Amino acid sequence: MNRKRRLFLFFTLLLSSYAFAARPVVNANIDVRSLLSSPQFSSSINLIISLALISLIPFFLISVTSFLRIIIVFAFVRTAIGTQQVPPNSVLIGLAMFMTVFIMAPVWQDINKNALAPYNEGKISQAKALEIGAKPLQKFMIRQTREKDLALFVQFAKIKPPKTVDEVPMYVLIPSFMISELKTSFQIGFLLFIPFIMIDLTVANILLSLGMFMLSPVMVSLPFKILLFVLVDGWNLITRGLLMSFR
Repeated sequence: MNRKRRLFLFFTLLLSSYAFAARPVVNANIDVRSLLSSPQFSSSINLIISLALISLIPFFLISVTSFLRIIIVFAFVRTAIGTQQVPPNSVLIGLAMFMTVFIMAPVWQDINKNALAPYNEGKISQAKALEIGAKPLQKFMIRQTREKDLALFVQFAKIKPPKTVDEVPMYVLIPSFMISELKTSFQIGFLLFIPFIMIDLTVANILLSLGMFMLSPVMVSLPFKILLFVLVDGWNLITRGLLMSFR
């Protein structure tokens, strides 16, 4: 029995070795340089990078547009009035988005006219379209950026002080623009708090003088703050102020 198994294994190995020898030999040498320089490889890498950057588009649009200032001011308004979730976050974000589209419309039209349309017609390359399209957005951000904030990032980037707008790198301009927007929005929020704080102080003093220690001043002042905001047409004034702040 063992002899038969040995003969079977011997013939199996013999046939397999013969089949392997009969197969054509494939050259396993791979030219890495030719693979990297091939257009198929470069287009595939560009596709992967583009798909990865799609997830960063919302953060990029928030960082380089007027959305940042608008949404922070709206959050300050809701906090100053004292309403917890009214208006809800979805309403504030939606209003801020449409106001951003309205404010940034001239910038988008400039990008579409000078960069996107010629690129779709094949008149300019992709790199040239990105270069031209970044200029209107760069001019918008530089108008809203303080020199002090821009000088801070220029100093830490260890580059020469730019003489023109085109010489400011985007990685320097974007954080400078963001901290300038944060400061501006906080200044507007401080001014919005003043009339509502005056109402809170007035109501608290009246309740204290009447001896109503157990009654919350916030609960009493909330209707008066809402009434004041409605009478002065607060949303119209805040929207008008935000639109004028971006001129």
